[in-house]
Amino acid sequence: QVQLVESGGGLVQAGGSLRLSCAASLRTFSSYAMGWFRQAPGKEREFVSTISWSGGNTAYADSVKGRFTVSRDNAKNTVYLQMNNLKPEDTAAYYCAAKLSSISGIAGSYPYWGQGTQVTVSS
Repeated sequence: QVQLVESGGGLVQAGGSLRLSCAASLRTFSSYAMGWFRQAPGKEREFVSTISWSGGNTAYADSVKGRFTVSRDNAKNTVYLQMNNLKPEDTAAYYCAAKLSSISGIAGSYPYWGQGTQVTVSS
């Protein structure tokens, strides 16, 4: 059974940083592209970032470019999202997701999802 478990969320002041982690139980983790999405109350889930199986290909939403960095450690079956210069509008539940093959910013293309971790940025 596939499990994705996010951690690292919390409350931070604007301008601060957080590092999210997503530990995956995928047997062949290195075969999967990983994605980060977020959902604020009353809003639809939106794409944040994605990384290829090798880590060599990444993509970001325009709203987080230059502030967020996605990375992965295939030896640890873990993907990370380093979030710097956080803004109140970054407040949301953050989810990691996994899919085979290439990276994607489309939530519907990811069959596996974690339960999410809450990030709250105060002004």
